[in-house]
Amino acid sequence: MSQITGTTKLLGVIGNPIAHSLSPVMHNAAIESLGLDYRYVPFSVTPAHLATALDGFAAIGVVGCSVTIPHKQTIVPLLTEITPLAKAVGAVNTIWNTPTGWQGTNTDVAGFVSPLVAMKRDWAQTTVAVLGNGGAARAVVAGCHQLGCGNIHVFGRDVAKLAEFKSSWQDIRLTVDGDDSPRSVTIQTHLWDELATFISQANLLLVNSTPIGMYPDVENSPISAQMMPEIGAGSIAYDLIYTPRPTKFLQLATARGMMAIDGVEMLVQQGAIAFELWLQQAAPIDIMRQTLLQHLQLDP
Repeated sequence: MSQITGTTKLLGVIGNPIAHSLSPVMHNAAIESLGLDYRYVPFSVTPAHLATALDGFAAIGVVGCSVTIPHKQTIVPLLTEITPLAKAVGAVNTIWNTPTGWQGTNTDVAGFVSPLVAMKRDWAQTTVAVLGNGGAARAVVAGCHQLGCGNIHVFGRDVAKLAEFKSSWQDIRLTVDGDDSPRSVTIQTHLWDELATFISQANLLLVNSTPIGMYPDVENSPISAQMMPEIGAGSIAYDLIYTPRPTKFLQLATARGMMAIDGVEMLVQQGAIAFELWLQQAAPIDIMRQTLLQHLQLDP
C-alpha cells in the first residue's frame, strides 16, 4: 500500500462495535487498486459521542463515512440533507462531507436486493418475514417492496417499537420494479413469539436483520434448530451478517435444504455505490469482492 502523507484523505466507517467490520479491508483494496491517495479507517463511536464525532470528522476533513450499528437511524437528525430514499427508509448508511454539512443516503436497499433481482421467482407470490425492526430492517422492507413482494411481515420483541415501526411506513410511497408509479409500502408487524406458527408458509423469504449470530456470538441463531423443520417448502434464508460465513442460521437453513444467502454481496454492492459517491469514479467491484472473500478465507 502506498505511503500515507500529508495529502492523504480519509474515509471511514462509524459504528459501535466496529472491530468486526470488513469494510476497511474491502475499501482499502479498492483504493490501492486505483492508486488513490486515500485511506478508509474504522471509527468506534458510541451513541453519546456521535454528534461530537461528526463535528470532529468535519474539522479534520474526512471525505465520507459508512454508518453501521447502532447509528443508522440516530444519525439522520444530525445531517443537513438526506436523499429521498433515505428519508423514506428512515435510515442512513452512507454520509459525505459538504461545505454546508454532512449529507446522507441509503445504499443498503440496493445492496440487499442485488442477490435477489436475478432470481427467476414470482416475488408477488413470495411472503417475506423480516427478523428485527432496526435500521437494517428498514432497508430490507424497502428492498422487498421494490421487488414487488406482496406480503411483508416484520417480527420484533417490543410492542411499542413494532407499533412505531409500522406507523412510520404509513405515508411512505416507493416505486416497484417495472412500475414507475410509487405505491404505498404496506407491512404487518408481529411479536417474535408468533414466528413459530408463521414460518410454515411456503415460498417464504426469511431475512435476519438482527445481530444474532454475528461474531463473536457465533453459536446463536434467530431461528432455532427445532423450528427449522417447520419452514415451508421453497423458502429462502437470507442473513445480512457476513461474519462468520456461514452463520449458524444459514448452516441450519442449508441442512434444511433451503437456499441460503449471506451478507457478503450486500456488503460489496452497497460499498461500491458508496465508493462512487465519495470518489466520483467507478468502483472496482470485482477487486472488492475478491479481497473480501479472500479475507474470509474462501475461494472467490
